[in-house]
Amino acid sequence: MPARLARALSISASVAALALLSPFCISADLPDEAQIKAELPRIAPHEPAAALSTFRVQPGYKIEQVAAEPLVVDPVCLAFDENSRLYAVEMRDYSEQDKEKLGRVRLLEDTDGDGRYDKSTIFAEGLSWPTAIACYDGGVFVGAAPDIVYCKDTNGDGRADVQKTIYTGFGRSNVQGLLNTFTWTLDNRSQGATSSSGAEVRPAGDPKALPLVLRGRDFQFDPKTLKIEAVSGGGQYGLSFDDWGQKFVCSNSDHIQQVMYEDRYLARNPYLTPPSPRKSIAVDGPQAEIYRASPPEPWRVVRTRLRVSGAVPGVVEMGGRVSGYFTGASGITIYRGDAFPAAMRGVAVIGEACAGMLHRKTIEADGLQLIARRMDAKSEFVASTDIWFRPVETFNAPDGGLYIADLYREVIEHPASLPPIIKKHLDLTSRNRGRIYRVVPTDFKQRPLPKLGKLSTVELVALLAHENAWHRETAARLLYERQDTGAIGLLERLGSSPSPLGRMHALYVLDGQQALKADTLLVALANRDPHVRQHAVRLAERVKGGRDRLASKLCGMTDDDNLRVRYQLAFTLGAFDGPEERQALVRLARASADNVWMRLAIQSSLARGAGAALADLVGEPTKAKADLTPLLTALASQIGMQAKKEDVTDAVQAIDHLPAAQDALAGSLAVAMSEGSIKAGRPLSASVPESSRVARLLKARLASSARVAADEKQSPARRAAAARVLVLSPFSEVRGLLAELLNQRQPQEVQLAAVAALSRFADPGVASILLEGWSTFSPALRAAALDALVARPARIHALLDAVADGRISAAEIDPARLQLLATSLDPKIRARAESLLKSAKLGRRQDVVDSYRTALKLSGDAVHGKQIFQKICAACHKADGVGHEIGPNLATVKTRGAEFILLNVLDPSREVNPQYVNYLAVTDDGRSLTGMIAAETATSITLRRAEGASDTLLRINIEEMRSTGLSLMPEGLEKQIDPQGLADVIAYILSLK
Repeated sequence: MPARLARALSISASVAALALLSPFCISADLPDEAQIKAELPRIAPHEPAAALSTFRVQPGYKIEQVAAEPLVVDPVCLAFDENSRLYAVEMRDYSEQDKEKLGRVRLLEDTDGDGRYDKSTIFAEGLSWPTAIACYDGGVFVGAAPDIVYCKDTNGDGRADVQKTIYTGFGRSNVQGLLNTFTWTLDNRSQGATSSSGAEVRPAGDPKALPLVLRGRDFQFDPKTLKIEAVSGGGQYGLSFDDWGQKFVCSNSDHIQQVMYEDRYLARNPYLTPPSPRKSIAVDGPQAEIYRASPPEPWRVVRTRLRVSGAVPGVVEMGGRVSGYFTGASGITIYRGDAFPAAMRGVAVIGEACAGMLHRKTIEADGLQLIARRMDAKSEFVASTDIWFRPVETFNAPDGGLYIADLYREVIEHPASLPPIIKKHLDLTSRNRGRIYRVVPTDFKQRPLPKLGKLSTVELVALLAHENAWHRETAARLLYERQDTGAIGLLERLGSSPSPLGRMHALYVLDGQQALKADTLLVALANRDPHVRQHAVRLAERVKGGRDRLASKLCGMTDDDNLRVRYQLAFTLGAFDGPEERQALVRLARASADNVWMRLAIQSSLARGAGAALADLVGEPTKAKADLTPLLTALASQIGMQAKKEDVTDAVQAIDHLPAAQDALAGSLAVAMSEGSIKAGRPLSASVPESSRVARLLKARLASSARVAADEKQSPARRAAAARVLVLSPFSEVRGLLAELLNQRQPQEVQLAAVAALSRFADPGVASILLEGWSTFSPALRAAALDALVARPARIHALLDAVADGRISAAEIDPARLQLLATSLDPKIRARAESLLKSAKLGRRQDVVDSYRTALKLSGDAVHGKQIFQKICAACHKADGVGHEIGPNLATVKTRGAEFILLNVLDPSREVNPQYVNYLAVTDDGRSLTGMIAAETATSITLRRAEGASDTLLRINIEEMRSTGLSLMPEGLEKQIDPQGLADVIAYILSLK
């Protein structure tokens, strides 16, 4: 979205010790304001006709203006209907006007067919921050957070007389992180990007409905049934598919990312902890070099100079370079038209609105991951010398060209990143201008505008093989809308089309009509084109009749010569339940289990039969071409968690029969099974016979780990690793050793590992050990010990008892933890925590804010500030190579104004960015864990907190999870630092380069 095109700065009062990093004063060395004003001349816009002369386009192409103000203003998103009419979303209320509802949808028409729009109607208005649009059934779905609204003109006057909210709950905490980019998919769905503000989506009008929670995932909805579901993704603005359904997204400087798997496949195996689905694929790196044609904006030059000198807060990027690198990738489009040369098909086009240019990358295969390479040497596909040119997104079009939505603004930077001394001389609301362009070959000849709305079913089916993706997708959408049974025979015959794309689209349209048959798929599964085979494999999951024949065919495809077909096969086999399918997965594993993505796909399909699969894999190791150890270890852990009798039996017998030469592998599998069992809240001994090799190996490994952990001659790292394994032992056997490892003479790395192990035990003795050693613990060890003490209700009471009888001072428990305990569902814990909070005398937050305003006027000592930073702030922030990157990047922290930072530092929970809200998760074994949500998939959630500590929890092990409503940053930091100390920290932060 347009605001996102500037550097994302979605910061709020959020992370621990943010206060101590946040420079909320400006240096006294500011230059004279008159000088600043003189350096910031207003730059006049180019009128629409004159703007065309400002463009630099690669040879063989030209840029044409198809609409401009007053026909359209502030366009950020486009959608062509079936008759080539163009709906343009006008985000007139970007960026600070979140209450005025200035957003509109404009309907543009080319009445004479010359390729330029000459008629304009305001189709819908009164929208706030609209950012997405998609055509369906004569109307449009419009994304305007928190809602998705359906608008339709039923009387033919060009204006929507129906405007109905369909879904609500999309986040709008950051104008740079709103839902966006509705895209029609092969699955007959409209898919959109959730972006960084997240969502808790419900059907409008049903506040009691269970929300669809979206954090780090995108969504898709069926426009017919209105069912909405989560899908993999998680980019910030823009998503695009290639011809074969491969998804791409972008986020800020990470300008091209490939989405590696579908979220739904993970959901069926709740014991699977996956890697992130998004992988950056640019050879030249996320923040790649770019070549703008326009000079850097004067305000950007001045801001960089002031930052370098330290006169204003803000990060100095790229050694003080003003521009020349990606700072905010804006949308991503895979070109799929038929007007460009063949070499352009499948090329990625990424906008950079801050630099006024479009960047191109070719995409090539490298196994399952792709590689994206710069296409234009030291230049860009399209660039303008006019700094007002703001290409926020690009689109494949009915005429085969590439269309550009140009917001056309003098300034597109987020206002929060502009120092007041600069901001006051700029116009951030230079709206009511805007252009739409198209890029076409220089020899392009205008062709008749396609009007598909009145085409027959026969004609629409034929268009599924069209060279232009817009024709194919629009025809597929219209066929889905019509649900004409007369199309079924035509679609089945399209299976013999010479066009692989036509064959693939026919399969999905048949699926959309619930008319896809096993016989049709069996033909497609034998198709010579691997893309058709890949999608036929995927669609086989949905066919109800003839599943035995389909399963037999799929099981025989494990030696397909295409890796992508085998990758899809590994996912799809999980939809079929039988020993033949398991054997097929075993064959795939033997060939490709050393590939992380193949391992993921295979394990996702082994929610059932993991033990038998493990036994098959270790039973004939000579058949394996790949290293099976990572997959075997993952399966062993899953078997321990599941504790299914047949799986455990199969695994134990398989390990028993491993030759002596493979003792190391057998031991690793035994430990993995035990770790999985412990995660599920039960000891492995409950399901494994004492006489088994697994039990013997585990006992030997635990004895060895105990010796290594206790041996002070070993390295701290090796001892710490051994100490963490001790959680697999009975508590009575390791209690004394773990207590000894907390002795103050032990290396901190070993102490922390001992606390981590102790935390996993449910025995009440854990609290006694931690409280007995409390007085000798370092600050870092106390933080870890507190995490362990508040993890279980019995330990919380023990901690509060220690405070009550004076063994621990209440001041040693940070207010953030007391605030968290005060939200406990246990009334006794809640009452005791509330009492301690009152005795802490934190005072009203506003009173604290007012009393600390003196810090704004003090000069600081950077050397002393560094010492304070490393003692207090480094738990959540990193500088000079010290600390942890938990909270917002210092670059974003330093760009906020004095009053904003002061308020959010000292009253952090007044307005919390959803990204940094503290969550509480209660596991099924009784532990309570807290932190901000750092990652989320269908099967797992990762919580992160201070000191870089994190926990990845499987959803199946989470009994309860709720937001505390509080910022991860604690209140009460004024207890640790006075105004002068805060001024010292500010001076240190401002000195960083």
